[in-house]
Amino acid sequence: MKVIDVIQVPTLRDMKILAGEKGSGRDVETVNMMDAPDIIPYLKPNEFLITTAYHFKDEPMMLKQLVTTMAERKCAALGVKTKRYLNEIPPEVFAAADEFGLPLIEIPATLSLGEIVYQTLRAILDQRTDELTYAMEIHKQFTQLIMRGKGVDKLLSNLSDMIGHHIMLINQHLKPLSYSTTHTKLFAFLSSMQKQGYTFPVHQSNFSFTILATRQTFTAFPVYMSEKRVGYLLVSGEIKEEDRLNALIIEQAANVLSFAMMKETALNQFNRSVRNDFFYHFLEGTFSSETEIINRAKEFSLNQNFKYICAVGKLDTMEAAVTYKQHQQKIELMFEFIEEELIDSKSPIHFFTKGERCILLYAFPQFSHEANHLFELVLQEIQQKISSYYSDTISFGVSSLCQNLLYVPNAYKEAETALKDGTLSKKRDFIQSYRMKDIIELLRAVPQEDLRSFYA
Repeated sequence: MKVIDVIQVPTLRDMKILAGEKGSGRDVETVNMMDAPDIIPYLKPNEFLITTAYHFKDEPMMLKQLVTTMAERKCAALGVKTKRYLNEIPPEVFAAADEFGLPLIEIPATLSLGEIVYQTLRAILDQRTDELTYAMEIHKQFTQLIMRGKGVDKLLSNLSDMIGHHIMLINQHLKPLSYSTTHTKLFAFLSSMQKQGYTFPVHQSNFSFTILATRQTFTAFPVYMSEKRVGYLLVSGEIKEEDRLNALIIEQAANVLSFAMMKETALNQFNRSVRNDFFYHFLEGTFSSETEIINRAKEFSLNQNFKYICAVGKLDTMEAAVTYKQHQQKIELMFEFIEEELIDSKSPIHFFTKGERCILLYAFPQFSHEANHLFELVLQEIQQKISSYYSDTISFGVSSLCQNLLYVPNAYKEAETALKDGTLSKKRDFIQSYRMKDIIELLRAVPQEDLRSFYA
């Protein structure tokens, strides 16, 4: 509630502002009576202080110090019964109130301090009740949008119409996920920051930032997407503390979005588990026939007649300071990040995981001399982002080209071999292509006893 709203309460309308009118928009969160001269240590921000001025009757100039201190403590206003103990308020007090924008309010003799406290707190409580009722209604509307399958885009569009600001949902790596309207300059800014490897630190509450190049301000509200991932609702313009209604609406939208994103994350985890289970059985050769493989592969958009290149990736090190559980959580977080990056990739790359390894299956309909090069560029971009966002490195082993889906298990073994070869060479952050073994290398792989038996 604002100071101007307090003096417009029907039972308090006889009060009037004598000075400091430019501060009439200050928030009033509580009201307090001054019944002792040592009130200053107990002053609080957004507090409306009322007094009979009994303690100032002999030293009215002390009111100036009180006004100054209240302004420093960001109090709301000072109400004084001017015709009780003070015959006249010194001009210096009015000047201080005008200078600091602290409303100095005259309290008529007909109003008791107790009545002012009661009516002010009642008005504040009524307003908070109205806000809570409105927030519940807004939350219900947003929830129904999601439950009816209207999607995040529709929610953001409705939110934008309600508050009159452009809205964008991004992840913590500044990647746009959804938006109400296209904002070209903001897209350009986010893209630039992404290339620099910038990421938003995790904030528990909303914060504002300004793009210096365009002098545009945005306010970010956290949206929790999972236990370890936080996104943000970007709102064009600064949503200040006193803009309670818009902040309340946005917070309700952020809460609903958090539930929606967590639900989507859970569904993605289930789909990922099913997909990985299929790929594991495919590699292990547990399916009964080629026909079964082909039919099941169609469920995951794997075409039998496409050509494939397989890459196997693994984090280079496990930090000694972290537990095994923390290490597994970190791997899962990075693999989720890689999968999200591949979804936006123009190249048709299928993603699977197996233990601490991720498998990237690059599919293309016909032979191309540039296929290996294009795939390598994708892997290099992933390495660069893993390094920028997580300060870690990941290495890949890459297979040779296989002619159709049924040869993918062999391609996986080649990629695994390439990854092991790179690791044995003590390299980090590498992309190692599979190299066909010559006769001597193949003979070395045969046990010595078998070689002697063959030689004999």
